[in-house]
Amino acid sequence: MAKPKKQEKQLFMTRLMTPDMSNFSGKVHGGMILKLLDEAAFSCASRYCKTYVVTASLDQVVFKNPITVGDLVTFKCNVNYVGRSSMEIGIRVEGERIREKKKYHAISCYFTMVSVDENGKTLPVPRLQLESDTEQKLFEAGKMRCAMRNEIQERNLQLHVGID
Repeated sequence: MAKPKKQEKQLFMTRLMTPDMSNFSGKVHGGMILKLLDEAAFSCASRYCKTYVVTASLDQVVFKNPITVGDLVTFKCNVNYVGRSSMEIGIRVEGERIREKKKYHAISCYFTMVSVDENGKTLPVPRLQLESDTEQKLFEAGKMRCAMRNEIQERNLQLHVGID
């Protein structure tokens, strides 16, 4: 029996933070980082499912440490959870101050990406092959966050009934 093809569940992307990305104090704009996060999530999700994907949501963005011009920033992406057509991509952003030889945890967040065809219709994604205890824990945590996102969305809809 043929062994299933190894899934591409992770993606690492490293970028140098340049002056055009910063504000007047030399810190990288949060919006610039969000753009790079979205690109990393897209790359990880589309590589995993081999289709075009769109961003459905972004949550639990925690800015832990500021990122400064000259830092190398690595986006460590992982497919944590897979539904029918959606995927949760967890991203840990680590910065590195080259001259100081110092690494730091800058940001953590979760993207929900949805697989779509050329008409924007959702497409099913491959089931996630869980190969370790860590992957199983990430999957269970992602499943819990997915349920929480759905509950929050439902509660928001109920709160806005009759509001134009």
